[in-house]
Amino acid sequence: QVQLVESGGGLAQPGGSLRLSCVASGFTFRIYAMSWYRQAPGKERELVASIGTTGDTTYYADSVKGRFTISRDNAKNTMYLQMNSLKPEDTAVYYCNVKRSVDYWGKGTLVTVSS
Repeated sequence: QVQLVESGGGLAQPGGSLRLSCVASGFTFRIYAMSWYRQAPGKERELVASIGTTGDTTYYADSVKGRFTISRDNAKNTMYLQMNSLKPEDTAVYYCNVKRSVDYWGKGTLVTVSS
């Protein structure tokens, strides 16, 4: 079955960096686009970034453009999100997503940006 396991969250200071990872299993990772979403307390889940099958095509929400970088390693069935210049408003649970016949989600990893 499809499994998505996120890791790398934690506490960071404003201006700091974190790198999230998503390890995928149960499907042919290299033929699916992948995405990162996030959900802050009291807010709806929002799309943060997406990446095409080869990594050549990416999309970023305006709020993270220039600060976050999405990437993938198809040999390792893993997607990454490098987050730099973190802001308190980046605080959220970050989820890995793949769209097949339905949406599949990981359990999420909590990112807290605070001094």
